[in-house]
This record gives sequence, C-alpha cells and structure tokens, in this order.
Amino acid sequence: MTRKNVFQRLAGVVIAVALLTTMMMAEASSAARFDNQIQNTVTQKLESKRQFSNVQASVEDGIVKLTGTVDLYQRKLDAAKLARKTANVQGVDNLITVAGPNISDAQLEQKLATKLTYVREGYDITFDYFALGVKDGVVTVEGQDRTGLGRDEALYDIANMPGVKDVIDNISIEPVSQFDDGLRLRALRVIYGDSVLSRYAIDPARPIRIIVDNGHLTLYGSVDSKMDKEVAGIRANQLFGAFSVDNKLQVEGKGQQGL
Repeated sequence: MTRKNVFQRLAGVVIAVALLTTMMMAEASSAARFDNQIQNTVTQKLESKRQFSNVQASVEDGIVKLTGTVDLYQRKLDAAKLARKTANVQGVDNLITVAGPNISDAQLEQKLATKLTYVREGYDITFDYFALGVKDGVVTVEGQDRTGLGRDEALYDIANMPGVKDVIDNISIEPVSQFDDGLRLRALRVIYGDSVLSRYAIDPARPIRIIVDNGHLTLYGSVDSKMDKEVAGIRANQLFGAFSVDNKLQVEGKGQQGL
C-alpha cells in the first residue's frame, strides 16, 4: 500500500469520526432544547396527583431524573411511567425512595406469602411456582410461570404491599410447546387422579405445582407427609414423555412453602 493510500484512509477515518461526533452533538442539542418543556410538563403531571406530592423532576438532555419519596413501590413505578409517556423524553432515571412503614423482613415475607397464596387461585396456577425472599425490604421473587399472567399478578401484589422498598424479578416464562402442554395435562391427571393425592386439588390455594420446561418436569409445593411426596414422585416418573422428574415437594413444616 502506498503512502498516498495510507493518508487517504486516515483522512477517511478522521472525517467519519468527525461526522459521528457532530451527529451526536446535534442529537444531544436537539434533546436539550426540549428540557424546559419536558420538566414543566412532567412537574405538572406529578403535581396533579396527590400520591406524587413529594416527588420532584429535573431534566437534562431529555433524561428525566425523579427524586423524592412515595409510600408504595408501585407508585415509584407509576411515576416513572408517567414521565416516560411525556413527549420528547429520552429516558428516565428513577431515584425515588420508597418511604412507607418499616416492617421486619420476616413479617413482610409472611404477609406477601399469604397475599400471593390466597389471591392466586384457579386452574392455571397449578402450572406456576413462585418463591419469595426479603432482605432490608427488597423482595426477590423467583420461579416459573406458564403464561405470564400469574407473574404479572404476583408482581403487582408485591409492588402494592406496604413495606416493600424494591423488587427483583427473577421469574421466567416457560417455553411455548404443545409437547410440554400435553405433558402438563397428563401429569395433572395422574397426580390428582391418585386417591392419596386427590385431596390436594380441593384447596385451590395449596396445590401440588407442576412445572414443565422442554420435557423436564419439576414438582413444587408442600404435602402433609413423606409418603405423599413419594407417591407424587412415583406417579410423575411413570409419565410417558417426561425426560426427567425433579421432586421438590416439601413435607409441611420442614421448609419454606412455595407459592
């Protein structure tokens, strides 16, 4: 390669960098010129709602920074949603603190467990499973859900519980599969069709939960005795098409109950 070609390539790179820098500066300038308008609009929206009376907004380069306090975690989410829906907003930096009551982690976890258990009733909850943990008011929820509806309901209930400061969502959605759906139904029939296990279908808030992920079946929940756990495992292992079975049922009183 000649010296002339090298200089031409270097010149091309310099021009490209200069153009990119100019475009970025123009974009930032364009966003910045709406800052006052955005701040006024967001502030008016916040002031129109009593639950945001202690929330303030500032704007820089189209990014809305929210500060202040609310009494529920859900209201922190709602404030960010309100700001995000404002015209010309490029993003939201949500620094709102959830004040509200101070509740011990153990008490908060028990309240949430009760709330999620007795609200989530019905046929479809047999096929999802959630587990809670609370530390310094921060709630971590893990598990699997078949449709996403149970997850959304659970997260909504958690976000509206007084004492919750933050939420970490580790719930995964099970893959869509006709094969998995068929295995779920067969597992439901064989487990609840057993005379020993049929009573777990009577209380819709306390079923044996059947999770299927790409042909791998896991049982969650709590049962009354070691024999019930063993029977459920035997029935699940008899299912045609199950690649593996993991029996994570807990005997009542021996550990945390799944939700």
